[in-house]
Amino acid sequence: MDLFMRLWRSSLSRVAVAGMLLVMMVGLGDVGTVHNLTTAHAATSSCQLNSAQGNIQHVIYIQFDNTHFTRDNPNVPSDLEQMPHLLNFIKNNGTLLSNQHTPLIAHTATDILTSITGLYGDRQGVPVSNTYQYYKPDGTTSLGISFAYWTDPIFDPTTPHPTDTTLNMIDQRGLNTPAPWVPFTRAGCNVGSVATANTILENSSVDVSKVFGPNSPQAKEAKNNPTLASADFVGIGVHCAKGNALCSSSNTGQPDLLPNEPGGYNGYMALYGHKYVAPLNHPLHIQTYRRTRWQSHRSAGN
Repeated sequence: MDLFMRLWRSSLSRVAVAGMLLVMMVGLGDVGTVHNLTTAHAATSSCQLNSAQGNIQHVIYIQFDNTHFTRDNPNVPSDLEQMPHLLNFIKNNGTLLSNQHTPLIAHTATDILTSITGLYGDRQGVPVSNTYQYYKPDGTTSLGISFAYWTDPIFDPTTPHPTDTTLNMIDQRGLNTPAPWVPFTRAGCNVGSVATANTILENSSVDVSKVFGPNSPQAKEAKNNPTLASADFVGIGVHCAKGNALCSSSNTGQPDLLPNEPGGYNGYMALYGHKYVAPLNHPLHIQTYRRTRWQSHRSAGN
């Protein structure tokens, strides 16, 4: 699995990345995210969140995986009690839902996907994570990775040609699970996402060529320098409202394809990767991107 993917799987990395994206998304106009840092941002009149009083301008969704509100041991403060600044911020500025029940088996991918879809794993396709085994025709099994872009089939990093091409995110109809950013983009809002399971590109070995095309410069980079490609294209993205200029082809936007989406989903575009999101942001983040990209390039021996 890519180094960048391994980094953001840790709880501390996810919190740090989420904090950085919160700053980043504010600088992107009407951009939001959907998880770990998920924001539907109504900075323009095109984004209609339709709150009761019309006062909601941003939706920011931050997930701390496996962080408990209640005490496991009555004599030991809970996870949130040990983070009083976070707990007090929630208490003083919003509403805390304490009646959400974890999926079983509880693990990162299934936890995140359950939260952002509202469906337990048996209804959205990932009941076991972060890896699983799938059966091959000869009765043996091979490795499946739960982290794969929303429309991907089973991702098996041990072979370029998995024998099972069933969708990774699959619902009870046998079709692709409805994507969580669609209600926001249909409402005219951009949806930005970082380290949010399967809402962004998850690997450089399959996802990059799928989105950008097998003969694209991005696919060639992924083949020749997967570490650099991970820094450039994996883990960050923006799903745009229809016709929004942020995800235009001039900004290297790509079609946001969801062929099984109920009600259809045609004409939408998305930005995939830090390489294309960062230059549209504050200059500080452009410099951060350039430094990170140079370090990745250097670590690959170039």
